[in-house]
Amino acid sequence: MAVTDEAPTFGRGRPSFANERDVDEFVDTLRRYENGEISADDWRRFRLLRGTYGQRQDGVQMMRIKIPQGIVTGGQLRTLGDVAAKYSRGFGHVTTRQNIQYHFVLLKDAELVMRDLAEVGMTTREACGNSVRNITACPYAGVAHDEVFDVTPYAEGMTRYFLGHPLAGSLPRKFKIAFEGCPHDHALVSIHDLGWFARSVNGRRGFRLTIAGGTSILPTSGYLLYEFLPAEQMLEVAEAIVRVYHRLGDRQHPQRNRMKFLIRQLGWDAWRQKFDETLAEVRSEGGVPFNASAVASALERAPDWPASPAPSLEKVKRTVAGVDVHGPGIMPGTVKLQTFADAYLRWMHTNVGLQRQAGFVHVTVRLPLGDMTAGQMHVLADLAEAYGDGTARLTIGQNVLFRWVKVGAIQELYQRLQAAGLGSAGANTVADVVSCPGAESCRLAVTQSRGLGRILTEYLDRRPELVALVQEGDIKISGCPNGCGQHHIAAIGFQGSVRKVGNQALPQYFVLVGGGSTESGAQFGRVVSKVPVRRLTTAIDRLLTLYQERRDPGESPGAFFRRIPAATATDALKDLAQVLPNETTADDYIDLGETGTFEMVVMDGECAS
Repeated sequence: MAVTDEAPTFGRGRPSFANERDVDEFVDTLRRYENGEISADDWRRFRLLRGTYGQRQDGVQMMRIKIPQGIVTGGQLRTLGDVAAKYSRGFGHVTTRQNIQYHFVLLKDAELVMRDLAEVGMTTREACGNSVRNITACPYAGVAHDEVFDVTPYAEGMTRYFLGHPLAGSLPRKFKIAFEGCPHDHALVSIHDLGWFARSVNGRRGFRLTIAGGTSILPTSGYLLYEFLPAEQMLEVAEAIVRVYHRLGDRQHPQRNRMKFLIRQLGWDAWRQKFDETLAEVRSEGGVPFNASAVASALERAPDWPASPAPSLEKVKRTVAGVDVHGPGIMPGTVKLQTFADAYLRWMHTNVGLQRQAGFVHVTVRLPLGDMTAGQMHVLADLAEAYGDGTARLTIGQNVLFRWVKVGAIQELYQRLQAAGLGSAGANTVADVVSCPGAESCRLAVTQSRGLGRILTEYLDRRPELVALVQEGDIKISGCPNGCGQHHIAAIGFQGSVRKVGNQALPQYFVLVGGGSTESGAQFGRVVSKVPVRRLTTAIDRLLTLYQERRDPGESPGAFFRRIPAATATDALKDLAQVLPNETTADDYIDLGETGTFEMVVMDGECAS
């Protein structure tokens, strides 16, 4: 099996995840496909395992870059920016799995993308396809006041174990893993195939392990496998679970082959027997050693090296302006946010938090729609090295987190973020809308979710007094039921859909309320309405007003919508859901972010190829 690498993850340096042989194999396999030596299906399965995914537009690819735990160094950010400028649209997109995606990449450039990234230790291997996907982790790990312990090195140890593992790229379906060290589930661990919650028992580190969580069809909160598993056993337990899934998973039915379906098919007791037998098998082979003591001693400490000089405001502006964004779709900078007189104070309130280490803060850089331009990536690299520890963390909220910022440097950092067009307040508030790429590029999407994301972001930005009264709320959008925007577990979620009005197709969204991750596991939103896309700003206004008028003291929107009868939310939206042909306008039949009449075009996806 794969070799575990337990090198420390902190500071400017990080061991490489790349292997040039992977790129050579990609080039050779593409040559064999073009020469007719392998089938189109074989080629598709292979390129997906190398992070290269077909778009709905012919001749171009989406390329997904695996960012373990969302951690990127300054040098890697610069290379990511260079790749965006040379091979994509001049910008990249942060996903809800802490990855970076590029769209509209020519297949002939895929090798060049991979080689550029490999030079700075980054890989696309097993970023897509039926594989162990990017392993995510709490972005506050190592600096949070209330964490049990820093889960970062444990997540990295598992990443390195499964990257290139003999089974990791030949599973029945995708397999997702996440780690959380805080009481609040920032990583949404409960919806993962393996969900690792940090625990400490009598000074011994370990994890509460849940398994087979997921969203999409049949949303499922992870089943409890261990209340406490010692950390040194985590790799061998994960190995056994993956072996059982590899052997018994349903490979014939793409819509029913996640691990949650396997457990439902076998029953818990039968699955547990298979797991216990396989774990004994793994241990009989010598187990999978993991030096938990060495990892526990690798504490994250304040940077003790000289910081790089901070770029001037003029240099920041030049750098951002140096690369144009181009091509189809919604461009960064087109989300129009207001500038308030007290902008700095607002930003301090929503985007800055104290670390547990005295004198330091973490700063969230808000990325509307999860996008950042090539120039902005270069600036973020400079700022990470000048004001932080030389790294940044991508978050599942599609933002960038700086850590180890000195309290005295906050205003200087803010000024440079403002100059780069990255100084928006409202990070992690209800106004910080999350969206999947949607029908802008995805073959499976029904609607243009980014168009709705832009409209809702701008709408809420114009209502700061409304946003300020909402505690811990989130809005998430997906363009189809698969849930890449994680709408199932949002306080307010939207799922793209369509309805027929006469002979015309009208874009609409299912409205879900009450989702979230709680101490008892994942809570999935209830569908309360189906609302045409052009009426969704009104729908948001009504739902938030309902929350403000009827909430209990200290109650979050997610908890509120779980408490009230679903019919209450349905009634609030009843007139918006009703559509009569003689009451519609031409705009009702145009999706947000588009100019032409809406047509539902859902293509064969490659998610389960």
